[in-house]
Amino acid sequence: MSSNLEGRVAVVFGVANKRSIAWTIAQGLHAAGAELVITYQNERLEQEAKDLILSLPGAQDFMCDVSKDEEIDRLFAELKQRYGKLHVLVHSVAFAPADELKRDFVNTTREGFRIAHDVSVYSLIAVARGAAALMEDGGSIITMTYYGAEKVVPHYNVMGVAKAALECTVRYLAYELGKRKIRVNAISAGPIKTLAARGIAGFGDMQKSHAERSPLQRNVDVNEVGATGVFLASDASSGITGETVHVDCGYNIMGF
Repeated sequence: MSSNLEGRVAVVFGVANKRSIAWTIAQGLHAAGAELVITYQNERLEQEAKDLILSLPGAQDFMCDVSKDEEIDRLFAELKQRYGKLHVLVHSVAFAPADELKRDFVNTTREGFRIAHDVSVYSLIAVARGAAALMEDGGSIITMTYYGAEKVVPHYNVMGVAKAALECTVRYLAYELGKRKIRVNAISAGPIKTLAARGIAGFGDMQKSHAERSPLQRNVDVNEVGATGVFLASDASSGITGETVHVDCGYNIMGF
């Protein structure tokens, strides 16, 4: 099976800057031949996103805040009009208020919990619903998770709970959409210096621990995550759905 994506249309949510995992996956999809659509959240992120997109000939950009149903509906209506069909969706979106990652987990606020789950989890359901309607020939939906969904990672707090819900959501979506030949999977990447990672206290210690304890004795490179995204988008992974694929140099297999 090939990882060639020529003739396929892919939409990527979550490009914030050149360090974003979403950006690396987008570059990989473009290199594999996909027609690429990249979304950015708001006007504040518009210019940086547009500057990046210009480096990928033919790529299109749209503004879409995934916490707003009307913006999601408008985006997929535009995609239907322009492309007709969709084949790949990458969901690389997560957020929790910064204070929720600083205070003790037991002091998580109701509003912080709601926001983390709305933006990080429900948004996958919302965009999957829009994408599925355009995936007439089947397709692949990919989201991003982290090991804090499975084990306690100090300071990850409510995001760990949200990522656990996200992984469960992947399985339910995979079950329901499988009959339409739509696959749904998550990539669980090791710690990478992204914009989101800056908000996690002790992130440097986290990376050091991963490098010391992982079987490969190093941290994962963002390009390795990008390559996995292309694999999951392609026919090379046609028998894989409902899975959380760890790309963390093996850290998750270790007990100590």
